Amino acid sequence: MDFGFAFGLTGGLASGKSTVARYFQELGAHIVDADRLGHELIEPDQAAFQAIIDHFGPQVLGFDGRIDRQKLAATVFPDPQQVRTLNAILHPRIITRMGESAVQYRRDNPRSVVIIDAPLIFESRMDRTLRKVIVAWCHPEQQVQRWVAKTGATREDAERRIKAQMPLEEKLRRADYLIDCSRSVEQSRAQAEALYGELRRIAGGG
Repeated sequence: MDFGFAFGLTGGLASGKSTVARYFQELGAHIVDADRLGHELIEPDQAAFQAIIDHFGPQVLGFDGRIDRQKLAATVFPDPQQVRTLNAILHPRIITRMGESAVQYRRDNPRSVVIIDAPLIFESRMDRTLRKVIVAWCHPEQQVQRWVAKTGATREDAERRIKAQMPLEEKLRRADYLIDCSRSVEQSRAQAEALYGELRRIAGGG
């Protein structure tokens, strides 16, 4: 899938990526949210649902017969091989859906800023086809604290999830643009606003 007209937005666990995506959306960008698409793809009427049950078993189901994402995470994240298996099930399907959404936004407005909001842009090598990649980041200790505060998870769970992702230093090295989310929300928004003008210029061919 060629995303050469789109920009990428990525970041680690609880790094501020989703908040930055919301800022860009408020400024006028079209956001293709990989996490939201991933949630849709594990619904019972989707092919990924049965593939997940076949591999991980019915213990990942909730009382309503849907996949319980917390149960799935508890099964997957302690084992890197299980993480790779889940990614192999979901990522090709998510990338296809992202491409369909991004192309439709581009058709509707050829000069629009289309942003792919996805946590695994570098890991899936999507960065090779994107115009530019933006990394939202904060310090690892802040990631842990934010995830625990947001979800009620344990510190050990947060650290395990962070460890399963690409190291922050590597993401920073490979980024075209950085947004520092380690400080106030006002400062993060100011950085997004400043960058958005550049994204519009590139998207419009200027």
